[in-house]
Amino acid sequence: MIYHIDYLSEALHVKGYLGLPPQLPHAISQSMADIAGTQPGVSVKGTLACSWRPDKQFQHPGGSTRKLPLLIYCRGGIGRVGAVRLKWIEEFAMHGFAIFAPAYRGNEGSEGRDEFGGADTMDVVNAIDWLRNIPWIDPARIYLLGFSRGAINAAKAAVISPVVAKLILWSGVSDLAQTYEERIDLRRMMKRVIGGSPNKVPERYLARSPLHYAEQLEIPVLIVHGTLDEQVLIGHSYRMADRLAELGRQVETHFYRDLKHHFPPPQHEAAVHRMCDWLMKV
Repeated sequence: MIYHIDYLSEALHVKGYLGLPPQLPHAISQSMADIAGTQPGVSVKGTLACSWRPDKQFQHPGGSTRKLPLLIYCRGGIGRVGAVRLKWIEEFAMHGFAIFAPAYRGNEGSEGRDEFGGADTMDVVNAIDWLRNIPWIDPARIYLLGFSRGAINAAKAAVISPVVAKLILWSGVSDLAQTYEERIDLRRMMKRVIGGSPNKVPERYLARSPLHYAEQLEIPVLIVHGTLDEQVLIGHSYRMADRLAELGRQVETHFYRDLKHHFPPPQHEAAVHRMCDWLMKV
C-alpha cells in the first residue's frame, strides 16, 4: 500500500495527508497526529508504503503489535531529476519493510528550497523522529538508504539521529567537490544552489561530503555501486569504503561489474534482495 503524505519539517507537526486510493488508514493518521507537535514548519511531501494495511493487520492473534523495520529512502537528483521512484518503494515494501521517502523541501510541490544536502537533511531527520513512535514501527530497526545525491542526506541524517541502526550508500556521492570537477553539466546548478564553487565556499562542499565526516559514522555501512557508473564515478565509493575501513568501522561493499548508475531490472532486483539480506542480519 502506498500513501502520499504532507508533513511539516523542522517542527514535528503533521499538517495533513494526501491519500491515493485506498485512503491513508486511520491507524496511521491517528498515530502521527498523537505524536505531532504544534509549531510551524516547512511543508514537505513524502511517500509511505508497506505491503499490508496497518489498521487491519498490525495485531498478532495474541494481541501483540506486529512491528516492521523502517527503511528511509533518500532520493537522488534535484527537482524533477531523480524524483522518488515508486517502483523501488514497492520492491522494498515487498521485502517486509515499512518505507518512507521524503521528497525534500522544494521538490515535487514541497515548500522551501532544496539545498542539495543542506537544511533539507532535516526533512529526513524529522521524518525519523515521528515515524519511529508509530506503534507498528520497530524503533530498534531503523535504516537509511541514500541513492546518488541522497547519500549526502542519508549519511548526514545517520550522524544526527542516534536511532539509525544501519546505513546504505547506493551509487552515492562521497565528495561533492569531486563531483563538481567530474560533472561539468552540474556546475551551474551547484553554484546556484550551494552558493558558489568549491574554491569560493569550500566549507559548504565539505559539509555535503560524507567522506569528510566518515569518522562520525559508527554504525554498519553498506556501499553499493556499479563499476561503469558515469553519473557518480565508482571512485566515490572506493574512497568511502577505504576511509571507513581505515577507521575500523563495519563496512561491506557490493560492487557490480559493468553496471551503470541505474541497474537493469534483473540485476536491480538481485541487488535489492542482497541488500535486504544485509539489513536483516543481526
